[in-house]
Amino acid sequence: MTDDDQKQRMAQLEEKLAAARKAQEPKPRADEHYSLANQAWRMVIELVAGLAIGFGIGYGLDHLFGTLPIFMVLFIMLGLAAGVKTMLRTAQEIQKEKLAEEADKKAQDRD
Repeated sequence: MTDDDQKQRMAQLEEKLAAARKAQEPKPRADEHYSLANQAWRMVIELVAGLAIGFGIGYGLDHLFGTLPIFMVLFIMLGLAAGVKTMLRTAQEIQKEKLAEEADKKAQDRD
């Protein structure tokens, strides 16, 4: 065997080893992205925050005007609607991110 032949075989072997190491590398952690549990808690907090703000405004108006809890009920319903709307917006945002990730993965697989 010649020296050039050995160098070429060694380079090919190193390329194969590098490819094998790259395939065995652990996938990067998704710390940057929210986990599903974090996303669920975010949505629950948005709903509860809407209810709490509606309750606070309604209770304050009822106390200010000295009325029955009509404003409290009204603003709790408005807070619930606002919380649900915010939750839906968050769900759409999460769905868009997932679709974008899937499209990136498909594009990488094709390359």
